[in-house]
Amino acid sequence: MKLGEKLRYLREVDGALRGLDRELSQQEVARLVQKELGKSISQSYLSQIESGARPHLTNSTRMLLARFFKVHPGYLVDDPEGYQNELVSELGAIEDKLDLWLVSGAERFSRDPELHRSLLAIARHADSRMCVVLLGEILENAGLAERLIEVLRAPAAASGRKQRRRS
Repeated sequence: MKLGEKLRYLREVDGALRGLDRELSQQEVARLVQKELGKSISQSYLSQIESGARPHLTNSTRMLLARFFKVHPGYLVDDPEGYQNELVSELGAIEDKLDLWLVSGAERFSRDPELHRSLLAIARHADSRMCVVLLGEILENAGLAERLIEVLRAPAAASGRKQRRRS
């Protein structure tokens, strides 16, 4: 992955982490760096980095962006040709993006507690992709979703009735 791609990815992730439904713009990054770290970086400099016109960062800029995005400064360089991150498979990268999307969606639906909780539960699951695929399979079977929710909510309703009787 090239430095410019990494910077675009960090803007995307940071936007989601800040509760936006989009990536941070280069201008927003420049403003937030000034506001949060008291240092300046221009939007045009960020644009040059992302476009590849400026293939390397100065050490001070690398340290500044690493502090802002909370990554190791060594991340902010081009990966060597053919480099593969052995700890993250292609499927793992897809799952990370899915989890990020689910968390972002949960924040967008924070006014719907059930939906918010459900999206976060899927994102936190060890295999969130499988959870979404399972949901698709459930919905493909007519009536199964309704029956499952009825069965799964029955114990909660029963315990609520028991507590009301004790009162």
